[in-house]
Amino acid sequence: MEPPTLTYANRTGRPPGRVVRSAGLVLPGVRRVWRQAEPYADAWHAHNLRTVSRPGRRWVVLGDSMSQGVGATSYDAGWVGQLAARLEATGDHLEVLNLSATGARADDVLTQQLPALADIGRRADDVVMVLVGSNDLFAGRAGRSRLPAAFAALVEAVPRGTVFATLPQPTGVASLANAHVERAAAAGRVVLLDLRVTGPTSWRGRLAADHFHPNDAGYAAMADAIEPTLRAVLRRP
Repeated sequence: MEPPTLTYANRTGRPPGRVVRSAGLVLPGVRRVWRQAEPYADAWHAHNLRTVSRPGRRWVVLGDSMSQGVGATSYDAGWVGQLAARLEATGDHLEVLNLSATGARADDVLTQQLPALADIGRRADDVVMVLVGSNDLFAGRAGRSRLPAAFAALVEAVPRGTVFATLPQPTGVASLANAHVERAAAAGRVVLLDLRVTGPTSWRGRLAADHFHPNDAGYAAMADAIEPTLRAVLRRP
């Protein structure tokens, strides 16, 4: 059997959005954090190439820059890297396959990241996790209007048992999108990760220089919010 190939390189293929481009012209912190996007994508792609053929249980992460760790001091100091280290310390070793991409929207998970996982070959015991949607909320009226339908399609497309995070933002569009996750969880199709409940209650001192992405402390708080659900999934027979 030939080893799986991984041509997907943790990028959406789109340039930064208008808001990021405009802010980057006048705010050094935005420029500094945005410069992490390319090297962090390269780092995760290299990591994935090392991981993809290894034996052992895999943790597959789908999503956006939050899962890339943008804003942290290194690509593996985001919530994915911090949580993987916590699991390792307690004997719960997982091979991390991080297919997230900076700037990704829900449709990108559908059209790029899930097909990449299919090309690699999903394993029966893969733990798949999805955190996405924030970029859709900032993609203008058209992007926001598509988000609920994109979530409806996404909860049906992900593998059964995928851990799927709600959007913590208190907006009407986020609530409509979250409703699809709630219904899918009630039907047993996905595992609900409710960041409206478990997520950080304050971001003070936890944001990077762009005042949008978390810093290392912010990602530690995200790991705190996600860890109980992930450990519960790992304990299931």
